[in-house]
Amino acid sequence: MKVVVIGAGVVGSLIAREFCKYDVEVTLIEKNLDVGWGVTKANSAILHAGYDDPPGTTRARFCSKGNAMYDQLAKELDIEVKRIGSYVVAFDEQEFKVLEKLLNQGKTNNVPGLEIHDRNEVLKREPNLNPQVLAGLWAPTAGITEPWNVAVAAVENAISNGLKLILGEKVVGFEFHGTRIKKVITDKNSYDADLVVNAAGLFADEIAKLAGAEYVPLYPRRGEYILMDKKLGKIVNSVIFPTPSSISKGILILPTVDGGLLLGPTAEDLPEDMKQNLGTTSSGLRQIKDFVKKLVPNIDYSFVVKTFAGLRPESPQKDFFLGPSKVVANFINAMAMRSPGLTAAPAIAKYIVEDVTQGQLAFKLERKKDFNPYRKAIKKMVELPLEEWQRIVQENPAAGRLVCFCNEVTEAEIIEAIRRGARTLDGIKFRTRAMFGRCQGGFCSIRIMKILQRELGVDMSQIVLKSPGSWIVDGRVRE
Repeated sequence: MKVVVIGAGVVGSLIAREFCKYDVEVTLIEKNLDVGWGVTKANSAILHAGYDDPPGTTRARFCSKGNAMYDQLAKELDIEVKRIGSYVVAFDEQEFKVLEKLLNQGKTNNVPGLEIHDRNEVLKREPNLNPQVLAGLWAPTAGITEPWNVAVAAVENAISNGLKLILGEKVVGFEFHGTRIKKVITDKNSYDADLVVNAAGLFADEIAKLAGAEYVPLYPRRGEYILMDKKLGKIVNSVIFPTPSSISKGILILPTVDGGLLLGPTAEDLPEDMKQNLGTTSSGLRQIKDFVKKLVPNIDYSFVVKTFAGLRPESPQKDFFLGPSKVVANFINAMAMRSPGLTAAPAIAKYIVEDVTQGQLAFKLERKKDFNPYRKAIKKMVELPLEEWQRIVQENPAAGRLVCFCNEVTEAEIIEAIRRGARTLDGIKFRTRAMFGRCQGGFCSIRIMKILQRELGVDMSQIVLKSPGSWIVDGRVRE
């Protein structure tokens, strides 16, 4: 049996890995030059507890289940998951009623450990919060991770278990035999398929249209963010939410896995034809600052590292769109993966493979006896005991040469990222955190380009930031 998964974001990557547990041929197709570069690349990176999703929705069905699966996933894929908990904070009686509603929703959704804390308890845990806070809904199972790294880790593990990864190819059509897809056609090749899973993020509706399958229209909801330097220090210890609105969970403040601070996002609905619009706006960034001031009054914005925007796929029904097509016999949608898509992703992957593929579609799959669920992350030298780092340097001198000074990333880590598939500057960045620091690659990018040039045997003018045409240099200034 041949399975083709379209889209290598966190959802598609975990679905592909789940299929690799069975004796089938799995192909994962991604139009970008690396995995995790769509919706997965720019979001709040939160593992939501599951109290915010209305009971009875597909979101509610999978959020808390997916959240609970991340501890095992972290052990298997060697990814960072930090259970730092979250607060939804209220500043008046009307907002307090929202906390009570969320508490009851969470209990209905089987979210463990939810409690409403009074002002004293909230400020004891979060001393930098606005002292006017009235109360907070505490969710201990909430956490943070690096979404792009979840996708990278899942794909690396899947490749070691037989996955065929296709990068830089856009799906442009399908070849049918009756009501069944027989081939997936890209702009460069075609691939045989007995089953197709559509996990194409913001463009999943367009893929479904190409296949003649059911879909919901997707439009981009742009969220702008401000990233603060880790040198700012520990401003908050957990994820801090305002009371949510009907539009979004609101502008929040949270630590990042590597010790920074993230503020945002805004929530701006864009037309369907603006699925590539990742620009930030002065009004959006001002909105973040003004709103965060209500949560944490004293933040020094001289520590801003960068501003950026992410796009998430929103749809009229504000819910996931999952399941088999009724008109295309071997086509499955994993569409409209808005928040909490990252959290729900492991549970959705399991559902697609077990309940949909083997249950509803009656494909008979046999589990592999030799599936290896484990993958080791690139070793971060700066996090090792000094004695161990010294021992590694004696064996590999590249481990002693710092390339990125902001995040203390060594040449050995850059080389390892290239060995694992990085071919662009962003490929290095999202695997090692090089260029993620204060200087944003101002000092280390040229050194990384030289390593890429040497290791790949290419001219520097062929090295791109992230996509064809995003070159950095265009030849020599002088011979």
